[in-house]
Amino acid sequence: MINYVVIIPARYESSRLPGKPLIDLCGLPMVVRTYQQCLKAFPMERVYVATDDIRIHETCKNYQIQTIMTSSECLTGTDRVAECANQLDADIFLNVQGDEPVFNPSDLKSLLRAVECFPNDILNGYCVLDQEAMFRSGNIPKVVMRSDGRLLYMSRAAIPSTKEHGFKAAFRQVCAYAFPKAALNDFAKQSQKTPLETIEDIEILRFLELGWEVRMIQMSNVSVAVDTYEDIKRAEAAIQFLETRNERFF
Repeated sequence: MINYVVIIPARYESSRLPGKPLIDLCGLPMVVRTYQQCLKAFPMERVYVATDDIRIHETCKNYQIQTIMTSSECLTGTDRVAECANQLDADIFLNVQGDEPVFNPSDLKSLLRAVECFPNDILNGYCVLDQEAMFRSGNIPKVVMRSDGRLLYMSRAAIPSTKEHGFKAAFRQVCAYAFPKAALNDFAKQSQKTPLETIEDIEILRFLELGWEVRMIQMSNVSVAVDTYEDIKRAEAAIQFLETRNERFF
């Protein structure tokens, strides 16, 4: 049996959207909606929110969410997960970004099944990107991989593109991960972001730069990553659509 925990990193001081984890989405803070989605895939005793902010901590406490306080010096959400790895007895750390409030819980179950096949690999989600506007957006990391699913590169640039910079087919990152403890320890040893990680502002690239393989796991394309005010509208529209149909978010 896999000894795992689920960590939701939540940082208040987002540069693009300050206070992002506590933004109200149809009556609930975003981090709470993300947590509730996790509970549809995992038992509550395995799910934690990791934060350095007392406002997020108090909000989670009000909703009976397990919380781990981490350093305000964490370079990334993955560094925050690595801090949790020093406090929790687990071999695998599943990371669900707190700004993915409408993801499909079935994707998390698929991620855990993939861990059984690749227990020593870093795993990350991806899905088909079928809208050119999203392909051109610098807010969305695009995924390029080998035929066996191992990551070649990830970029905010519009890749892969034709010689004329045209859009043919692409994949985008889904911010759900699985990390072996050893990989997190290696990741957290770095006192600063690695060069490509810094340029792209994509933390999974640090693993590639350190020599780790990253295996991409296909997921559904229903998640809405919230990075801008426009994304808030998209997330609320998705929530309202599912509630109108009386669906329980899968």
